[in-house]
Amino acid sequence: MNQAKGRRGGREARRAQRERPKTAVLPAISRQLPVLDVLGEEGLEIIEANAETVLAETGIDFRDDDEVLELWRQAGAEVSGERVRLPRGLARKLLETAPGEFTQHARNPERSVPIGGRNIVFAPVYGPPFVRDLEGGRRYATLRDFENLVKLAYLAPAMHHSGGVLCEPVDVPVPERHLDMLAAHIRLSDKPFMGAVTAPERAADSIAMAELVFGADFVADHTVLISIINANSPLVYDATMLGALKTYARANQATIVSPFILSGAMSPVTVAGTLTLILAEALAGMALTQLLRPGAPVVFGAFASSISMQSGAPTFGTPEPTLVLLGAAQLARRLGIPFRSGGSLSAAKIADAQAAYESAQTLLPTLLAGCNFVLHAAGWLEGGLCAGYEKFVLDADQLGMMQVLAGGVDLSADSQAMAAITEVGPGNHFLGVSHTQAHFETAFYRSALADNNSVEQWQDEGSLDAVQRAHQNWQHQLADYQPPALDPAIDEAIADFVTRRKTQLSDT
Repeated sequence: MNQAKGRRGGREARRAQRERPKTAVLPAISRQLPVLDVLGEEGLEIIEANAETVLAETGIDFRDDDEVLELWRQAGAEVSGERVRLPRGLARKLLETAPGEFTQHARNPERSVPIGGRNIVFAPVYGPPFVRDLEGGRRYATLRDFENLVKLAYLAPAMHHSGGVLCEPVDVPVPERHLDMLAAHIRLSDKPFMGAVTAPERAADSIAMAELVFGADFVADHTVLISIINANSPLVYDATMLGALKTYARANQATIVSPFILSGAMSPVTVAGTLTLILAEALAGMALTQLLRPGAPVVFGAFASSISMQSGAPTFGTPEPTLVLLGAAQLARRLGIPFRSGGSLSAAKIADAQAAYESAQTLLPTLLAGCNFVLHAAGWLEGGLCAGYEKFVLDADQLGMMQVLAGGVDLSADSQAMAAITEVGPGNHFLGVSHTQAHFETAFYRSALADNNSVEQWQDEGSLDAVQRAHQNWQHQLADYQPPALDPAIDEAIADFVTRRKTQLSDT
């Protein structure tokens, strides 16, 4: 009887340890690993020359924006209708004013992140209309789901950023949705966050709400927002994206100019052809930010997936997009511009083996490519249509591993451990030596979700699989969540702004 009670107590203690929310703060990664290059000098020059040919001869459409067309005309581009052809070298020349590295400030200064250089910032899933969890299954996302995911991102030690549209809260009217999402980022997390891009006025609202948090003078001189601007591949920028880009660039806020490509449908089926199209589109969009405001922070983005040639569905974790990711990162480094790509991507419908291996096949190349800003780092399912609660915390656990891996090999005198090797000598073990004891708590990464115990212990704890453990984990995290401190005056100002803007929007 006492033995059974002891087993139950040990089981409960181990489960409590596994499920306890991790609130440690890990800084943005300063990568010590070398990058993996897949293109030599000749290959890079071929892609760059081809991209310049595309811009000069085929051109790129900037639709429904006469102001942008006039800016290009004044800069020396050939403008015919909405088609803009850039002389060779023009985009590169304009990008000379773009910073190679910048800081996105958080309302908690300890959470501010450097973007560019050797730095890596992990941000959560972006944009899915659906969510899924083990109990509730797949369903349309609500504002409560959005708030839950913001909380989980805040609690994840290796998640450096609160992200943007972690899911689409479909229970909130579209014109008002951005206000509630921004308010949730501000109130429920003190990490940096992204602005709205679905209309220029929503981008303006994002800046206005940021000014309530940071102060208008601070926002005028510092980057506090970063936002995703997608090209409509192939070779089109539409009025919605251009309106948001203009709003943010002129306000000195960062934009990620990111072609969104499914190879075989929106780009050629080859890696080289896809890289050419990505570079051409990114060059044009990034150069426009410098026409709007020289020195505006901008990030070279690349999202590329292949498609199944049988069904047309996007595929993830396959070799060709990995080569595109690695090649695009090289092209960004050649430009001296921060780079965004990668994540924990999968076409799997649930957090199963397919989700695990496809995500791993995307996340590790993301690290090796030297990506600076990693969107979709946790929670992505169904090719981006669904945010998974269990997938979110499983991915966040893997991000912690990437944080350790990116640190590379420590060659300090202590890590060389020569005294320990001498002390142990032949035929003994290292468990009891002082060096091992000194590093007992920190020597190896400790997963919050993996089960490394004996099969008997695993059975004693309920024979839970990884998804079941993840389900318990996120539920306990949300139950124990405590919001970060927020100045009551700022909280009130945000509430007043949201109420006033919703009233104005409903009136129009």
